[in-house]
Amino acid sequence: MMDSKKIAELIARAGSEKKADDILLLELKALTIMTDYFIIMSASNTRLVQAIADNIEEELGKAGVIPLRKEGYQEGRWILMDYGVCVAHIFLQDERAFYNLEQLWADAPSVSFEE
Repeated sequence: MMDSKKIAELIARAGSEKKADDILLLELKALTIMTDYFIIMSASNTRLVQAIADNIEEELGKAGVIPLRKEGYQEGRWILMDYGVCVAHIFLQDERAFYNLEQLWADAPSVSFEE
């Protein structure tokens, strides 16, 4: 089994490959038992949000990591991909600003992803 940090990095890299913006990894291990990492990213349109989600699913699938669930794909405004130890959030830019997960989880250590 791959460790959660490695999965988080794979998610971030897969998002980056499809031009996701402002990729942020929030480490939640010390704050909640629900997951180790949130990987938050945004895109400028719904098609791109969906393309990013597709690439994440494909790249992690190659590593044998399958999402437990995926929500919001049809609308393409905020796709949540739950991998258990990591949860990917792919937002339209306006939705990301509105829900502001970074502020909600402000106590979590964060790392900007740079390819």
